Amino acid sequence: MRQSVQIDFAVVGSGIAGLTISLLAAQHGRVALLTKGMLRDSNSSRAQGGIAAALAADDNPLLHQEDTRITGQELCDSQTVSAIVDEAPDVIRFLQQLGVPFDCDEAGNLCMGREGAHSRRRIVHAGGDATGRLLVEALLPHVARHPHIDIWEHTTVLELLTENGECSGLLAKTVDGQPVWLQTRAVVLATGGLGQLFQYTTNVSGSLGDGFALAYRAGAVLRDMEFVQFHPTALRTDSHPLPLISEAVRGDGAILVNANGERFMHRYDPRQELASRDVVARAIYAEMQTGQDVFLDARAIPNFSGRFPTIYQSCHKIGLDPSTDLLPIAPAAHYTMGGIQTDAHGRTSVNRLFAIGEAASSGLHGANRLASNSLLEGLVMARLAAQELADMTELSTASRLPKTQIDHIQTLNVSLSPWLLKQVQTIMWTHVGIVRNEADLIAAWRQIANWMHDLPDFNRADHHLLTAARLVVEAALWRKESRGAHYRSDFPEPDRLFKTHSLQVLTKQFVQLGSESSLYQLNMEV
Repeated sequence: MRQSVQIDFAVVGSGIAGLTISLLAAQHGRVALLTKGMLRDSNSSRAQGGIAAALAADDNPLLHQEDTRITGQELCDSQTVSAIVDEAPDVIRFLQQLGVPFDCDEAGNLCMGREGAHSRRRIVHAGGDATGRLLVEALLPHVARHPHIDIWEHTTVLELLTENGECSGLLAKTVDGQPVWLQTRAVVLATGGLGQLFQYTTNVSGSLGDGFALAYRAGAVLRDMEFVQFHPTALRTDSHPLPLISEAVRGDGAILVNANGERFMHRYDPRQELASRDVVARAIYAEMQTGQDVFLDARAIPNFSGRFPTIYQSCHKIGLDPSTDLLPIAPAAHYTMGGIQTDAHGRTSVNRLFAIGEAASSGLHGANRLASNSLLEGLVMARLAAQELADMTELSTASRLPKTQIDHIQTLNVSLSPWLLKQVQTIMWTHVGIVRNEADLIAAWRQIANWMHDLPDFNRADHHLLTAARLVVEAALWRKESRGAHYRSDFPEPDRLFKTHSLQVLTKQFVQLGSESSLYQLNMEV
């Protein structure tokens, strides 16, 4: 039985950003919250560090903004940085009203941690290192019982519908394989990132870049897709995804050592363990390339199990005690700084299509994300985007969906090929990972192009996977410099000509250089 549903707003994704905007948008109309897994399945639940907010007496939003801009290496948007950072105190109060149990001292004051590249202690956290999980647990009951929110679990979005530069809704497949057409006032993509495109990642299995592929096919502009953040300290185990060891552990005094117990970060950056993530990840990678194993020494941290219970349990599962043992670590794909181009309110280049959280390239992060700015971004963007949705009082004026298009959706395969996923993860890690070069990037591009050429059209999930991977590779090929999380061994220094953004739309890459513009196409043969 085919379904055709008129609804005010469709939200795709159930992480912090998706849950928050669903709750707020429901004040202005009926919301369909779609997720391809269970409602709880998101990277937000795995977020350990916390929310960056300038609340301490020795801190202020201007300092937070400056730390964000420095880390973003000249690619942050100043208006977006100000808009999001300035909202942080209000966001904390909003979450407290929802019942989030933030950690406090004996006097009832919020505890604030310090993480890499922050000049002050400003990380508000909950449950020690369980901030994301407790945020989700606080939001879920409000969302689940809201009379104006319809939850669609195990529902895969296959296509965004656009007409005359406007998004009119979406086509999806439900858990029982039936197609559904949602006609909406607006669609919000809160689909997260693409860490699962890499062999080693901290991301949940659903983080495959679907939202980027959907937006790209719909004609939205994507920005800075080359900037993928590799977290320096994932616990080195056989599990997939890898357990994360929060930056807050280093903020509380843990140090990085080699197999001989020797510190090495002083050779890479004067900030040592508290340098920005791109610097620390490359330093660890460089040490490992010499054949050295790298460890995190957290033995000096008192009451580790109480301060970091989630990390302690991950270590305990593999027979390690952080109070007595060195912890084997390695970098892993963690966060996508690039994404669907938006402003702070989540507005994309396609009318009535919004993107928020990690799915968006809002201009907050630039070339490298400051620790604990991600939950903040998702929450603030959800609040600002909800204000925009409130002004949309009518459904899109889309024409009737042709029956042939619905029938076509019914034939599409939404199951991902395990073989293809493994192949993509391997080539993205070895050729498009922490250190890149032109030869490796071209080899990756050609292999991905071959797979796309050979893939039947009905394999929509596989097409989305390959589209997301290709977007990263093409942007990395274009940026012939090293900046932030994007490091090229053949262009190891920043270049002022590239102090700009890579932009991709449809099948061509549009690149803006200063005040000039040009179309960039890869001149390669498959």
